[in-house]
Amino acid sequence: MIAKQQKKLKQGMLDNVMRQFNYSADNINLNPNIRKILSITNNELVVHFPVKMDNGDVEVFTGYRVQHNNALGPYKGGLRYHPTVDIDAARALAMWMTWKTSLAGLPYGGAKGGIQLDPSKYSQAELERITRRFTYALGDNIGPELDIPAPDVNTNPQTMAWILDTYMSTKAPSERSKNMHVVTGKPVGAGGSEGRDRATGYGVFLSIQFWAENKKVDLKGKKYIVQGFGNVGYWTSHFLEKEGAILVGVQDASGSILNENGISVEDLYKHTMEHKGAVAGFTNAEPIDKENFFGINCDICVPAALGNQITANNADSIKAFLIAEGANGPTDVEAEKILLDKGVAIIPDILCNSGGVIGSYYEWLQNRNGEIWQLDEVMAKMHKKLKESFNKVMKTSLDKDIDMRTAAFNIAIERLEQAYVQRGIFP
Repeated sequence: MIAKQQKKLKQGMLDNVMRQFNYSADNINLNPNIRKILSITNNELVVHFPVKMDNGDVEVFTGYRVQHNNALGPYKGGLRYHPTVDIDAARALAMWMTWKTSLAGLPYGGAKGGIQLDPSKYSQAELERITRRFTYALGDNIGPELDIPAPDVNTNPQTMAWILDTYMSTKAPSERSKNMHVVTGKPVGAGGSEGRDRATGYGVFLSIQFWAENKKVDLKGKKYIVQGFGNVGYWTSHFLEKEGAILVGVQDASGSILNENGISVEDLYKHTMEHKGAVAGFTNAEPIDKENFFGINCDICVPAALGNQITANNADSIKAFLIAEGANGPTDVEAEKILLDKGVAIIPDILCNSGGVIGSYYEWLQNRNGEIWQLDEVMAKMHKKLKESFNKVMKTSLDKDIDMRTAAFNIAIERLEQAYVQRGIFP
């Protein structure tokens, strides 16, 4: 039953991204030849590799890397470790990355990948061996000017440090330091950038703030719920709380919790640090049924976990007036129609969570140029870049009387179309 649900989820994501793409392509009357190119992926890599477990047994893992498009620059996108990772999931996520980097005005294309596994079932030493063996299996299919992975679901700066070290050790000693930017999202001590840890969540928060300013809404006292309290959910909540917004509900794989009077972000974070990342069992909130989570009475909803969480089944119950997509593809196409008809605003994922790839771009630049920027410098650059993207999307949305997702897709796809028209098709 669970396998069936997971399959439906992955197919649903690919179906969603294709429907979003086709809708926008019709909307902007995209050149049919360029439409053919953008509707398929450039390269798809599936690798099977053996790893020795702590008990001496050997397990064979399957890893994926899908490179969707590189018309604007090297492929860029995360690696996730999750049971739902497969070729369809990687295809969908790689396409979203292409639109996201294009919309943000970055010199990148889109890629995605990962390993089909549940990391909670493996020790840290096993995860290190799995990661290093996966990196070795990917070989020269990744590279600092070709395809630059980053953290995603269940991967983190430590994962990136292992990939970096493994990749660099395959190069001649004189070439190693030139490859520091093969991955982004590294620990600061291993060539990472200040601010990359909070970049995605900060971007989600800024998108909400820009939207609120645009609509003359005061965030102080507004209630919000967050699905997923990992890196993105935590940092989004951290910045929203500073603005005076009140966290009332949180959901993750361990459970769903509610406190209408407010949940302290730092207290909950401390609890998750002591309980393997789980929000369940937090004393200052009541557990609630997971089916009722999206129906919590609130103003802002931040889905920051996995794709296809808001569907036609639960969209009607949503009481928030704003959905800020911290995850990739959390709202399916049917749910979006219901929400827009209800007057709910949706800040689309390719805009809302683009802070991560923007932060990654700044890390890549610093590594490439041998520079180290201060935290306030990085945050100021991110604020400026995200504001530009947000304003473009909002202006297109208002000028053409279309929703924000269609506006964001139109801008992203038109930039790619222009690149192909100007460059022509080889040969």
